[in-house]
Amino acid sequence: MVRVRRAGPAASARIGPGRGRRGPGRGVLLHVLFEHAAGYALFAVREVEEISLLLPQVEESVLSVGKFHNVVKLAAFAPFRSAQSALENINAVSEGLLHEDLRLLLETSMPAKKKKALLGVADAKIGAAILEELGYQCQTGGVVAEILRGIRLHFHALVKGLTAQSASKAQLGLGHSYSRAKVKFNVNRVDNMIIQSISLLDQLDKDINTFSMRVREWYGYHFPELIKIVPENYTYCRLAKFIGNRKELSEESLEGLEEIVMDGAKAQAILEASRSSMGMDISPLDLINIESFSSRVISLSEYRKGLQEYLRSKMSQVAPSLSALIGEVVGARLISHAGSLTNLAKYPASTVQILGAEKALFRALKTRGNTPKYGLIFHSTFIGRAAAKNKGRISRYLANKCTIASRIDCFSEVPTSVFGDKLREQVEERLAFYETGEPPRKNLEVMKEAVVEASEVVAEVKRKQEKKEKKKKKREKRRLEALAAAAEEVENSVLEPEVKAGAAGGRPPVRGP
Repeated sequence: MVRVRRAGPAASARIGPGRGRRGPGRGVLLHVLFEHAAGYALFAVREVEEISLLLPQVEESVLSVGKFHNVVKLAAFAPFRSAQSALENINAVSEGLLHEDLRLLLETSMPAKKKKALLGVADAKIGAAILEELGYQCQTGGVVAEILRGIRLHFHALVKGLTAQSASKAQLGLGHSYSRAKVKFNVNRVDNMIIQSISLLDQLDKDINTFSMRVREWYGYHFPELIKIVPENYTYCRLAKFIGNRKELSEESLEGLEEIVMDGAKAQAILEASRSSMGMDISPLDLINIESFSSRVISLSEYRKGLQEYLRSKMSQVAPSLSALIGEVVGARLISHAGSLTNLAKYPASTVQILGAEKALFRALKTRGNTPKYGLIFHSTFIGRAAAKNKGRISRYLANKCTIASRIDCFSEVPTSVFGDKLREQVEERLAFYETGEPPRKNLEVMKEAVVEASEVVAEVKRKQEKKEKKKKKREKRRLEALAAAAEEVENSVLEPEVKAGAAGGRPPVRGP
């Protein structure tokens, strides 16, 4: 249990010389809660008719310890028992939860008459938790923020036995512990990898295009006809590396060309173009540099393919419904733009619809023009397939389904792609309805089917997890048994010579522990 140190019986009563109340029951008993790395501190503030009257006095006295003492005094201080206890308390405060240590401090140190008492807190979330569980009215901002600023500045002087150095050490230690815990238990840590992957993928696309254009220009001096035959960047770089000097191409190289372009007619066209090319001759040293640069571009392109597969697997683990509905790349871009899957799940459908088109939106609002109909979701296949008059309608419908899918992925215990597949079917039916007039199924029917299928999938996943856990426990048990047997053998081998020596000397045998 946390020891609560009270500053004295008069601490929470009227504070300050010559400042009596004008009438019984008119004064406001303001207390301020301050959370420090060393513990919780409760300060009593001078009684006034209205809290707002304190603001100019606090602003004047906040920089001077002596003057600030006339405004606030320590009512109670509850130090944390250990570093672990401090971390638990600070986690509870950051999440807006009332910890048992804080509850004990408030119950023992706040005035009994809750209607007259007012508690100033730094965070509105913890204030709401205190009001709900203990019934004390809480206030944030205004004069409370100024008082907290002064307390933060003079805390080591207001609490007896606490030095500035020890307070600083406590803050540093708790700050490191809190940061480590947040990094370790970050709920968004998985989608961080998706955000980095899609950003790198976009950067690689730009770089590969730039480098490929450089290879085309460079090698085009020697073999300009190749650009028209092979427009694709990756294939062109592979051909530039394979061909080298066009004059050395022959019928024997035809098979290698076919492997690269995957087309016999194209391979023959390249061979014929090399014989009648208008390109200039090139030195072996220049060819070496071109081939080296082409190899770099090829390796970047191959790495991009591997990165896209990695992104696809990550999206299927983190947001399978969103991936099934709109595709891995567009889904990853939505998550990246929102900052995390949790943030995306909090957005309304109207925000998701124009996510990525913020500049166009604000420009339209400024010029009183038409607002954009779609943002990043334009890259999905659905909007491209819709007629021009239906693009806005299908983008609104698709954004609605994306919001549902992101919320299912974010808050499901075992995410599955079942809901994403069903939502995709609904969008397909809506597209067909716009084109042919065939009425789509009701959302309730589709979701009932999805819930049944998802429950079966989740049950199967849980069964597999249980099997894995059982196998893991068996392996661990066998390992421990093997270690125990090995330890027993070592112990017996050590004791045997001692027993023999004791029997030979007429002494009783030495027994093991």
